[in-house]
Amino acid sequence: MPDLAASPGATWLLVGGWLSVAAAFLHIACIFGGPGWYRFFGAGEAMARAAARGDWRPTLITLGIAATLLVWAAYAFSGAGWLPRLPLLRLSLVAITAIYLLRGLLFVPANLIRHSHSAEFALWSSAIVLVFGAVHAAGTSKAWGYLAP
Repeated sequence: MPDLAASPGATWLLVGGWLSVAAAFLHIACIFGGPGWYRFFGAGEAMARAAARGDWRPTLITLGIAATLLVWAAYAFSGAGWLPRLPLLRLSLVAITAIYLLRGLLFVPANLIRHSHSAEFALWSSAIVLVFGAVHAAGTSKAWGYLAP
């Protein structure tokens, strides 16, 4: 088994992992910050109003997103050699990268059709997620040979 930490993609995957961790914690902060935080971070007025009413759905949705982001961080850290090898590592890193890139590329056009978020939120969040995807793509491609079982 190759030394993952020695791979040229390890640093990129570490950065990608930490970006996912930061995004997860921002999602969790929205739960504690309440409706104002949901609005500020672009969750939409319906989510903010539901949180203001004490509805449990915004909390569950936000926790689900945060948990997903933390799993994605674990896969990036595993690919960098910081955590033990996780199952389906290569496939998972490719899927995570694809999801980040597709979200970054397709959200603005989708928002133009549905108008579910502000244009500013759509542009900024898409740019941020594109960076996440690019970092994961660089790390995964550079580490590819090291990621083989």
